[in-house]
Amino acid sequence: MKFRLLPFASFGIVVLALSAIGFAAAQKAPSTTSPDIFLITVDTLRADHVHCFNPAAVETPALDSLARDGVRFSQAFTPSPITNTSHASVLTGLLPSVHGVKDFGVPLAASHTTLAELLKQRGYHTAAFIGAVILDSHSLAPGFDRGFDFYDNFPVTEAGDGKDDKTRKSHWGRVERRGMDVVSHAETWLTKHPAGPRFLWVHLYDPHDPYEAPSPYAEKYKDHPYDGEIAYADSAFGHLLGYLKSHAAYQHSLIIVTGDHGEGLGEHHEETHGIFLYDATTHVPLIFKLPSQTHAGNTTHHDFAGRDVREQVRTLDILPTVLDLLSIPPPKRLDGASLRPLLTSSEDHERAVFGETDYPQRFGWAPLRSVRAQGFKFIEAPRPELYEIANDPGELSNTYQPWNDRVQKFRDMLTELRASFPPAAPSSATVGKGTIDELRALGYLGPEGTTTNVPEPSLLPDAKDKIEEQNLLHLAMMANEDGRVDEARAAFEKVLATNPGSLTTLLQLGELELKAGNFVKAAAYLGRAREMHPEDAAAALHHGQALEQLGELSGAREALESSLRIAPGQFPARLLLGSVLLRLNEAKLAQDQLEAALLLDGKSAEAWDLQAQVYAKLGDEAASATASAKATELRGGKK
Repeated sequence: MKFRLLPFASFGIVVLALSAIGFAAAQKAPSTTSPDIFLITVDTLRADHVHCFNPAAVETPALDSLARDGVRFSQAFTPSPITNTSHASVLTGLLPSVHGVKDFGVPLAASHTTLAELLKQRGYHTAAFIGAVILDSHSLAPGFDRGFDFYDNFPVTEAGDGKDDKTRKSHWGRVERRGMDVVSHAETWLTKHPAGPRFLWVHLYDPHDPYEAPSPYAEKYKDHPYDGEIAYADSAFGHLLGYLKSHAAYQHSLIIVTGDHGEGLGEHHEETHGIFLYDATTHVPLIFKLPSQTHAGNTTHHDFAGRDVREQVRTLDILPTVLDLLSIPPPKRLDGASLRPLLTSSEDHERAVFGETDYPQRFGWAPLRSVRAQGFKFIEAPRPELYEIANDPGELSNTYQPWNDRVQKFRDMLTELRASFPPAAPSSATVGKGTIDELRALGYLGPEGTTTNVPEPSLLPDAKDKIEEQNLLHLAMMANEDGRVDEARAAFEKVLATNPGSLTTLLQLGELELKAGNFVKAAAYLGRAREMHPEDAAAALHHGQALEQLGELSGAREALESSLRIAPGQFPARLLLGSVLLRLNEAKLAQDQLEAALLLDGKSAEAWDLQAQVYAKLGDEAASATASAKATELRGGKK
């Protein structure tokens, strides 16, 4: 069976209409008529919580004004409910299993050309401004900066949000920026680069939990904090629109706004996102505002401004549309298709929406795949699901029957799609301990928590049976991040009460008790975690730290050596093992570990102090004095 993704269409009326806007002729070199292009992605934005998509929703005057000047796609869907994965699809026009960014820290391969690269090749000045560290190209999103002249990655610390120092260091500036800060950075860059054509990607993270909108939005929406974040993000976007208008850059710009994914908000018992593929987390807003064309001082406006397109489309279609409008040849493979035919008229072709999420595997549950087409949605899961969307928009009545013809057709579509995917490459994610902490601060479970690597994921538990566990884990992580240790502990313990074998919970509860100084409990939890997952370097390190605090030096040595066999480049493990070996009177072995530690971090005063003790133990007083002096120097002269 062949299910054809929509190819580029060319209708006479569309060609004529877009020719009037100035896009008729292909350009081999940058032209003074090339429009500025602004791609605005708003994280965690449900379509039905935006006023111009749902009149009963929160007031969003900026988005509403753009919709009045542009084309609104009321049935747009993302292929993934995870930020990195969905943005990679927007930037490449490829499905997750094609571009391969299905995990945090996985590089976007150079073989997949991005929109920024394609526009830069046409003479565009390019810049990106991100709202969360999850899209930082130095850590969690390597390769996303390709094609950008400037990519606004995260500094170590950042002020300006009005929070106290403790909160700022733990969240604002470290893992997230306020939308107004992101817009301010973008506007500063625009001011410094007034000549076009320019391509800006602006990412507003605010609607993502925790929902902590600034005043007055926090007060106005105190009973609906998610909507308060949306209203604040809209105000930040409105500031950007105001800047463009005041600098005569609005009318002649192509402006695209979309969400990367939605938010569960308790639907299907999912509080946030990432686990399921229901519309709550995959249905997103999409608006295209096309540039006007000026002829002899007269501005041509579009008679299709304010148009509401109800045909089903994908965020995958954004890149192909931009390329089509600018007459730029597309890459060899695109899973999306140009929306150009829909800008002025309807089309007869079905655009199937394919979805996928591997995030459930972080918890030891089966990944999900879906197809939404012909008014139905099929979800491939251990317990499959089929919904008739037209009569069941909330996806509440599962009508799945294995012999159903529609089910068989959808399964064939997924099988055919899989056959077109490139071979899966081994994961090349490199996520360090600090980056894992940042992921947790954003409410995600990082790669450290991977609990399964089975050859047949469909044999894993169905996430529908485990979602309350995920909600509790998320609550516990966010409470721990906020310093609400008792609340975090209670949530973790509640998970263990129902699932004593939850590796994720054992690891995180062990770390919590370790930080709290409850070393007996920490050692017990982490010991159980190691029994379940002996190849987890972090579990072994933390177990060793707990045992060392308890004075169980032989056990600590075994745990630390085990951790280093798995991941040799760990400075904390080398340092602590050197200290443990010194206390066990294994001075020569301690010297080896401390030398390795100093190769990893030669500016550690603690490591030089321990090395001084080792040299003294070995009878080398000169070397001991030198090491001690080095430690004093690194402390600024203080012993």
